[in-house]
Amino acid sequence: MTTTQHLLHDVGLARQRYLDAVANLDEAAAQWKPAPSRWSAVDITEHLFWAEQGGILGMWKTLLGIRAGTVSYEGVGPNDGLSIEEVIRRTWQENERVPAVAAPRMGGPLAYWASALHGLQASLADFCAILQEDDLLRKAHPHPISGSMTFGQRLEFLRFHIDRHRSQVEALTLLWAAQDIHQST
Repeated sequence: MTTTQHLLHDVGLARQRYLDAVANLDEAAAQWKPAPSRWSAVDITEHLFWAEQGGILGMWKTLLGIRAGTVSYEGVGPNDGLSIEEVIRRTWQENERVPAVAAPRMGGPLAYWASALHGLQASLADFCAILQEDDLLRKAHPHPISGSMTFGQRLEFLRFHIDRHRSQVEALTLLWAAQDIHQST
């Protein structure tokens, strides 16, 4: 298995773990927010879709631009050689604000956003099919919060990001269950 295939596989596993975490939520639980300023499971799933869709499109456009000689992000960057966990630790604040392009804004049923998120694995696989192993060390388009990252780091970011939000959905599910039990007693 190549490194690219391994990274794609890791994103696929993270995606499936996330989808499994939201699979048994009924619509009331999926729409529930513990506070007006907090996100619901629907909001989180919609956010994951927009963020990943933009990330895949950005990587694809950048890779084609590099190959055409019209784009370059090369040069020394502060994230060179770091794991994605270290990049996040160094660049993200405690309660980071989501870039507008990745913010949930449409709402709707959880099943729709889960299906849309699931479908991005095929787009990512198509992108990875044109990504060569040496491309993993090339600089991709900058992340809006973390800045300069390689294509390899951007793929690692997708896995990290999905897993991060899965933890949030799991915490929301526990809060919903506790709130629901409290209300019924």
